[in-house]
Amino acid sequence: MRRPTTLSALGYLRQLHKRWGVRSLVQALKMYRFHRVPFETLLTDMFGALDTYAAKFAFPIVALVARMRPDLVQMIEREGHEVASHGFNHLRYPNLTPQAREEDIVSSLAVFESLGVRVRGFRAPYNNYTDDMPLLLDRVGILWDGGFGYRPEHRGRHMFFHVNHRGRRLSTTFIPLNAWSDDRMIDTDGMGPSQITRRLVHEVTRVADLGGVIMFDFHPVRFGQPQYVGCLARLVEEAHSLGGWCPTPAEAVEYWGQHGRWPGDARFCLLLTGDIDNWVFSDYLRRVIWARQARHLRVR
Repeated sequence: MRRPTTLSALGYLRQLHKRWGVRSLVQALKMYRFHRVPFETLLTDMFGALDTYAAKFAFPIVALVARMRPDLVQMIEREGHEVASHGFNHLRYPNLTPQAREEDIVSSLAVFESLGVRVRGFRAPYNNYTDDMPLLLDRVGILWDGGFGYRPEHRGRHMFFHVNHRGRRLSTTFIPLNAWSDDRMIDTDGMGPSQITRRLVHEVTRVADLGGVIMFDFHPVRFGQPQYVGCLARLVEEAHSLGGWCPTPAEAVEYWGQHGRWPGDARFCLLLTGDIDNWVFSDYLRRVIWARQARHLRVR
């Protein structure tokens, strides 16, 4: 029974080495330390940081991970936040065939439906998209997408946008994703809490002047940590003082679609999201096994 676990661990370390090089072992240790805090605690602390200004959060979750802890998925909805799809397994879509991409997304939606959770949003793992994915998201009925807008050609946008296909505007609303993610600030740039707060306040002040929308991706495994959750509270406080509205992405897309403006006196819209790839550290290893068995995995 030990051999598959050892091979999976090696596979995970190879993935880390590909992304982080000689820093891969350091990164693995860092993620292990982050995961020592129970995920329920991370979520509870994030909810507490948002409560003062009734700010909302959206969590794109890997469906296979969601199926392991439906209580946490339902906790998110019960607290008034949004659950979105992050795919069935955490796979790079450009490496899959068009049929496999569609099967992965459809299977993820089926998992959430089986859990009694309505999913209206999507973000691809690693923010990796192919050119045909807007048509796919339109076909499966996704209301909003929070990753296609991370492409370089869309990063300068400050408002929702749509994609046309053969003269038809596709139904999915795409949201530009800000480049200052938690993994960039914490893991890549080594920023501390005060530096992170200053950067986020700068970004939200900029979009407030434009009157548009800004979306961040803050993985709960990092931003729910005691040393970083205060950055989230400070961001929400600053957005409130600048006249921002912080709903779920589904609420924002629907309101703008109906009214063409933000509610009340809101100057801009702040959308907070955070991918959930794993509940515990060992899930990184499980994902390697899942990837090997992806062709055989189906929603029961």
